[in-house]
Amino acid sequence: MKKRIVASVLGALALGVASTTIAQAASHSMGACLITKTDTNPFFVKMKEGATAKANELGIELKSFAGKVDGDHETQVQAIETCIADGAKGILLTASDTSSIVSAVKQARDAGLLVIALDTPLDPIDAADATFATDNFLAGELIGKWAAATLGDEAANAKIGMLDLGVSQPTVGVLRDQGFLTGFGIDVKDPSKWGDEDDPRIVGNDVTAGNEEGGRKAMENLLAKDPMINVVYTINEPAAAGAYEALKAIGREGDVLIVSVDGGCPGVQNGADGVIGATSQQYPLLMASLGIEAIAAWGKDGTKPENTPGKDFFDTGVALVTDKPADGVESIDVKKGMELCWG
Repeated sequence: MKKRIVASVLGALALGVASTTIAQAASHSMGACLITKTDTNPFFVKMKEGATAKANELGIELKSFAGKVDGDHETQVQAIETCIADGAKGILLTASDTSSIVSAVKQARDAGLLVIALDTPLDPIDAADATFATDNFLAGELIGKWAAATLGDEAANAKIGMLDLGVSQPTVGVLRDQGFLTGFGIDVKDPSKWGDEDDPRIVGNDVTAGNEEGGRKAMENLLAKDPMINVVYTINEPAAAGAYEALKAIGREGDVLIVSVDGGCPGVQNGADGVIGATSQQYPLLMASLGIEAIAAWGKDGTKPENTPGKDFFDTGVALVTDKPADGVESIDVKKGMELCWG
């Protein structure tokens, strides 16, 4: 089982290597841009590391930009405009506002740039030339299935707090949220948005901005609605760490299941320490390095990357990490998660 998961990640890497022969011919004057949501979240730090290493290998000049905070849409628009003016061949983008950014992305594509969404699909997804990402719905579904299986019959009486990303509901946040609820066995109503569910087990939704302080405040808000919440979904591991601190402050840290998505080394360690029950691990370095290879191929002869068969994006893999495996839910243990983690 573990071999299959690791093999899927290595298989994605092999697909990227196949394009390297073409990309090796990239001109040393070829430019590319990486635009992330922030430059502090370990996920985006690792993404930048992967893009930088591959750009150096292929002789591509990489310029990196980031929002001041998660949700800083205007800074990302300005970065796209700068990349167009600089004559870059392509842009790797993790969008803060996945629908509002579309007009700026269109300007870049009309100017001849290849635009690849990393991690976070645009809305609509085909507004970008390609998307290299975790299957975020599957990432959420895995932790939802794990939580339901872990609770067993008590899943019917769960009190669930949903710690989402932002009020603009970027696609990555919607997909993980709706995946979790689907995995848990809850009707998601309109799958294109969160918060319209009417299952009485959901105490409520709050937003975290994907950071620890936001996670703590959001958890406090939901605990004020119902102090007996016993399952907490979190958009990412920094938010999970904040939720844990809020629960610890009222003596509830030992009897609440916290699940998350990321797979960074601090988050996986939190799994070992009992802070997070299970997390879905994604691979940002792979996303970024494959993205740079795709820009190199585009700059050489106009080749565009292809999607994973049967999907509308290139799937860079996901694995559930937990030391408490649940029947019927494929997972790897924390030791293997630490071998594959980042940050």
